[in-house]
Amino acid sequence: MALSQRLQMRQSQALVMTPQLMQAIKLLQLSNLDLATYVEGELEKNPLLERAADDDGPGDNTREAGASETDFDGDSGAPTQTGAPADRIDESLETSRSAIEERLGTDLENEFPDDAGPTASRNSTDQPLTPSDWSNVGSGGREDSDYNLESFVSAELTLADHLAEQLALAITDPVRRMIGQFLIDMVDEAGYLAGDLASVSEKLGAPIAEVEAVLKVVQGFDPPGVCARNLTECLSIQLRERDRFDPAMQALVGRLDLLAKRDLAALRRICGVNDEDLADMIAEIRALNPKPGLAFGSTTVQPIVPDVYVRQGPDGNYIVELNSDTLPKVLVNQRYHAELTRSANNDSAKTYLAENLQSATWLMRALDQRAKTILKVSMEIVKQQDAFFTHGVQHLRPLNLKTIADAISMHESTVSRVTANKYIATSRGIFELKYFFTSAIAAANGGEAHSAEAVRHRIKQLIDAESADDVLSDDTIVEKLRSAGVDIARRTVAKYREAMRIPSSVQRRRDKLAVAT
Repeated sequence: MALSQRLQMRQSQALVMTPQLMQAIKLLQLSNLDLATYVEGELEKNPLLERAADDDGPGDNTREAGASETDFDGDSGAPTQTGAPADRIDESLETSRSAIEERLGTDLENEFPDDAGPTASRNSTDQPLTPSDWSNVGSGGREDSDYNLESFVSAELTLADHLAEQLALAITDPVRRMIGQFLIDMVDEAGYLAGDLASVSEKLGAPIAEVEAVLKVVQGFDPPGVCARNLTECLSIQLRERDRFDPAMQALVGRLDLLAKRDLAALRRICGVNDEDLADMIAEIRALNPKPGLAFGSTTVQPIVPDVYVRQGPDGNYIVELNSDTLPKVLVNQRYHAELTRSANNDSAKTYLAENLQSATWLMRALDQRAKTILKVSMEIVKQQDAFFTHGVQHLRPLNLKTIADAISMHESTVSRVTANKYIATSRGIFELKYFFTSAIAAANGGEAHSAEAVRHRIKQLIDAESADDVLSDDTIVEKLRSAGVDIARRTVAKYREAMRIPSSVQRRRDKLAVAT
């Protein structure tokens, strides 16, 4: 067979990961907080992008992405609005003409005339101030000031600040004060010392005995139990503060593992007390604070803001809406771009404007596509799990990504990105979209499979309803679930129970008997 060379043309399709496609994929999996941060960065970099106000009216040369409308029907996404106020555009054009640079050489007295406003005129004539004048006093004499009374609210006192104030009064030696401040910086939010004294001694070059002496002083600060290295030391400090750290209590605090297991017989033997004294000692332990540092200010927890709302309509069907507050509202100022293009006098400036216009346009398309995709996936999830919204978690159905992807003609990876870090607000609470994807557990009678989350809910219901005289073992729970049509193994029940942090039947029986006595 002879070998020869020849030219052929072949047509094929391939997916190329362009920067724009990578940007759209990145935006799809961001949470609403991360998306807001990303858009803020783009607003700072791109002069053609600007933030849209809620009262922006329609216009001819400005486009907006991330609309605020939330009433959707079918597969339609967030509607797109157009327009920007003319005064904002004129202000941008004025800035682009270097108006600030032109004014730098002018006299400041002409720019800021000697006029202190109505407050100064009132004071100059010794006339009484009116309520409107008092408001100008609070705003620095400016009627359009961003005066906010909340800005004068004092900051919340943190645990580190509280301990530092006491350290300044308790220790006067500069070396010991430095050691004490170093130890305070190692205290976590719960009030425990997160570190080793040997490493502190090595870093500061101080004797270990001196570090321990300073730690003993700091452990006497308010709140009682602070700067402890473990739970036993924390409770011991608080008991010493109450003058209740006798040998029996010391033996009890030293065996907290037996107290957690509710092994009262062993505790009575170790402490050398009777049942009544042991009960009083346990009550004193429960009255202590195992995390004294939590009483002070800490990092503010950001509340969950849902991306999607679900409500039941008048006809009984569920209405899915996007949360307009989580949709970034950005504008592409076409008029500003046209003005700058006319004034550009070199190719580099024109290339810069073209690149920024393309970037802004792609960002708008990506935001709009993100909103439509989230809505589409959420509507299908609500459709698949309608029994959950109507009857509760016990009617949650098994669901996987492939089912949703096939129903809306998308890839599973796209559905996975959409459901990541997204939350949906329902009449039964706020849930992450991934909550509705659960594995299937076979039915005992060969019927429809059960959701793993629904089975976990049934296990918790059975355990919550048990009494002290009839505590259910894992084998008993398996029998009850099989009688209800759930084919489940004992090890699976134990795994679900431990995941819900429910103790074993032996431990639950001890706890219930202790509460009863």
